[in-house]
Amino acid sequence: MAYFAALLTRTADGWEASDIDLDDVVDLDGLADLMRSSSAEDQISLLFVEQEDMWFGVVRVDGEDDARVFVSDAHAAIRSAYGEVLLGQLLAATDTGVEELLVLAEPDAEELDEAEPEDEEAAEALTGPTGDADLLNDLGMTPEQLLELSAREGLLPTEALVEIAERAGCAEALESVR
Repeated sequence: MAYFAALLTRTADGWEASDIDLDDVVDLDGLADLMRSSSAEDQISLLFVEQEDMWFGVVRVDGEDDARVFVSDAHAAIRSAYGEVLLGQLLAATDTGVEELLVLAEPDAEELDEAEPEDEEAAEALTGPTGDADLLNDLGMTPEQLLELSAREGLLPTEALVEIAERAGCAEALESVR
């Protein structure tokens, strides 16, 4: 599956952008480490990811703080290795495997009857936008705006990321790696 990923780092001189290869990243901690290694200490780093016009994700790392993640459509992202990386902590918290979630996301009547209540809750948690919708609040996008952007009919993930970048003041940097 084709994907686009850009790392944006805020410096004293503004935002800098670079391409980032996610192929060797296996979990969110590894991704956060990769983002930190690409920026100076205590800087804000944002990772914008979109895959095949199906979903987008934003990861934020502030210095040594834990990574914060927002995904526009968990249902679509769970079908992707990159989405699995971004949603890894949520998946670990549900105690449900990826294969089970994929089945539960589109169950047939027989599978739905056999589903355990906690599996149904896990599948429900991975429907639509998920994650930390507050991660861009101090950069000009409220949680409500981010959720609305994720739900806007006909808006492509690429267009959503451009709108996010415009509000955060890093649109030029994003465009430089497109």
